[in-house]
Parts: sequence; structure tokens; C-alpha cells
Amino acid sequence: MASLETSSACPVCTGTSFSPFLSCTDYLVSNKIFTIQSCDRCGFRLTNPRPDAASIGQYYKSDAYISHNDSGGGTIGTIYKGVRSYTLRSKLALINSLVKRPGKLLDVGCGTGSFLETCQIAGWAITGMEPDDDARRIASEKLSTPLAERLADVPADQYDVITLWHVLEHVADLDSTIARFHQLLSNSGSLLIAVPNSDSYDATVFGPHWAAYDVPRHLHHFTPTTIKPLFEQRGFTLVDQKPMPFDAFYISMLSTRYQTGRTDYVKSFLTGLTSNRRAKRTGNWSSLIYIFQKA
Repeated sequence: MASLETSSACPVCTGTSFSPFLSCTDYLVSNKIFTIQSCDRCGFRLTNPRPDAASIGQYYKSDAYISHNDSGGGTIGTIYKGVRSYTLRSKLALINSLVKRPGKLLDVGCGTGSFLETCQIAGWAITGMEPDDDARRIASEKLSTPLAERLADVPADQYDVITLWHVLEHVADLDSTIARFHQLLSNSGSLLIAVPNSDSYDATVFGPHWAAYDVPRHLHHFTPTTIKPLFEQRGFTLVDQKPMPFDAFYISMLSTRYQTGRTDYVKSFLTGLTSNRRAKRTGNWSSLIYIFQKA
């Protein structure tokens, strides 16, 4: 049985008072219910209590967890991988727009290495970190280079770009992690953080069935209003943010399956479409890429 730990202080404002926000089921592995709480002072949302470091690994053991394997996933997995080829090119174009020429790149939580492989082919000097043993092995073989298991093991260097693609929500210790990013990023470098937005329209539609809550693997649930101060207090400045419009459709497909037991492709498409249309006005896209630089 998993051991749980409780967060006593908000990582954004250090507040110590929390209120229940939602109760969500782990549909991927355990079918257990976990509580998401909201900080009474700043509104930051977190899974609380949560599995401790010794227990969290068991919640990733699923063939449906696509970022940790290069096979499986069913129809939704096939769609995901088809879209991924496009999004990989988009991500490469984004980092190429931030620097004059390919330099040193660190991808944290690199999974099976698809993004790193794209960057390697494009001339970037790549470094990767991945805690999952199986995913790290696949990535290391694909890239013909060793990868770090922990952020502390990443070679001390000055990276031009550090990326986390849907990874920060999995990180337990935000303080030490962001401090490490500050050490590793060059003074002119860019830190790219892609995370779901729990203030998006599709999150509102699906409520506790919204797939991007993904408890208990997602320990923190960011919004544009909470992630900005989290990084600003730790030596970073938010310089830009970019939408990830495909996420509204993909997350909606998973969410309809969690709601009814089967994927409703029509509802998924309409919800994703409406979410993206509203986000053009509000900025609350289903997922966002935040671009930070050192202050």
C-alpha cells in the first residue's frame, strides 16, 4: 500500500491553509480517489495528500502511459503519436527562434527521447534527464548517449535552453528544482515549461474527470496566475507564453472516456474547439508553454 505525505505550505505564497477543490479518481492505474486542494491565500492547487517518493513510482506502471513507452496506447495513443510528429517540429522551431544557432539543450523528463532526437538531428548538443528506468533505457539507446536519472546528476554546464514538456506538474520539490534550473541556465538562456492549465474551459467542462488532473502523478496543478509568481520569486522573469492547441482535443478524448467508459469523439472535438476559441480571448488554453529567462 502506498504511503502518503501531506504538504503543509503552499510553494507559491507559503500559505498554510488549504480548502478542498476537487476529488479525482486515478483512472490510469489504481482507481483510488485523491484530493486536490486550493491554497486559501493565492489559489494554487495541489494534490494533497500525495504518495511519497518511495510510493509514487507504482502509479506510473501502465502501458497506457505513452511518454514512458514507444508502443501501445490504443486509438488515442495512435492519434497522440500522429500529432506528436507535428508538435515535435513546432517545438524545435520554437527553441530555434530563441537562439541564433543551435547550442546546448537540456530536456528534463525526456521520456523515450523523441524531442531530444529531433533536436540532435537539427544540430543541438543534447543532454537529457529521465527518472523512469525503462524510458531512460529506450531514450539512451535511441540517442546513443547516456542520460541522467536525477536532476542532481545532470552535468553542471550553462545550457542555452532547458525544456520541460508536461513534467513540472510531476515534480515534488519545486524549490530545489527551480533553484537547479537557475544554476544550469545560461544568463541569456531560456527555460520552457509546458503544463496543463486547470483554469481552461475544458477543465471546467469535465471537472473531476478532466484527464489533465491525472492524480496522483500530477502533484501540482498550474494556472497562468500561479505559475508566474512561483518562478518570479525564484529569480526568473516570464517573457512569453505560447498555446498548445492540440492538447484541448487530446485531453478531451481521454476525459470523455473517464466520464462514460468510452471515448466520445464528437464531444471531444466540440469541447476542444470551444476551449481553443475561448482561449483566444481569455488566454486560458488547455495547456501553455511558459518561457522564462533569468531576472
